[in-house]
Amino acid sequence: MAKPSHANDITENDLELFNIHVATQSDTLIELARHYRLGYIELLAANPGVDPWLPGAGTPITLPNLHLLPDAPHEGIVINLSEQRLYFYQSNGEVLTMAIGIGRFAWETPTGSTRVTRKRKNPTWFPPPSIRAENPTLPASIGPGPNNPLGEYALDLGWPGYLIHGTNKPHSIGRRATHGCVRLYPEDIEILFDLVDIGTPVHIVDQPVKAAWIGDDLYLEIHPDQQQSDDIENERPARSANADALTLAISNALLRKDIVGGMLDWSQIYDIANEIRGIPTKIFTAPSPKAR
Repeated sequence: MAKPSHANDITENDLELFNIHVATQSDTLIELARHYRLGYIELLAANPGVDPWLPGAGTPITLPNLHLLPDAPHEGIVINLSEQRLYFYQSNGEVLTMAIGIGRFAWETPTGSTRVTRKRKNPTWFPPPSIRAENPTLPASIGPGPNNPLGEYALDLGWPGYLIHGTNKPHSIGRRATHGCVRLYPEDIEILFDLVDIGTPVHIVDQPVKAAWIGDDLYLEIHPDQQQSDDIENERPARSANADALTLAISNALLRKDIVGGMLDWSQIYDIANEIRGIPTKIFTAPSPKAR
């Protein structure tokens, strides 16, 4: 099983070498997502036109293992909701990234900044009144074990009722499936639990569009937003990326190198925006100072 991927030390050559899995007759995308510890929707988005339940023997499956960092403080835990991915900035400078499940419609995970306030191994789950109202058959509490939806590890946040935790439903990772909490694969929460200290800052953002420089090359990475994720999962046509978000992300990146947007190939950019595959793509190379 693949280890969680790292978001630092990406080179241009790395970006040209996405991993490819050649499907067997028995493969499904939801099983491949679990095997490679990717999110289900990000795997669907990266492989448009592939039947998620019957990809077919010999079908190449793109594994989106490389990621640009979100525009957020480079500290502690950063969660990007549209990307359905968590980033953990380690003290050694490396960035560990993991697929997550987030809040579903009407139970959206909030954005903002908080901290880890408690760590619990083998937690007991106490269903809050709002969830018990939805399912009155739930017991007052569920102790450790296979029926506990928190899994084996939980990180309590400063926002009452919101946690980062494991799950007894790993196929929900990479989907909008929770009541607002953030879920990780059982293998990933175990790693994160050991690394995170009480007091670790947590920043939650919602950025479907990311743009970043790698050397003199500008890369663009566009994920489905939360509504588009639902559309993709339910086999509905997903609209292209939000034009305002696209322009803002690229403009902010250009300002860092004092470059004007008129130098870009916007037809290529709009093609990427229409595809929303979540794959970093080079859109521009900065000219030398003499050439500007």
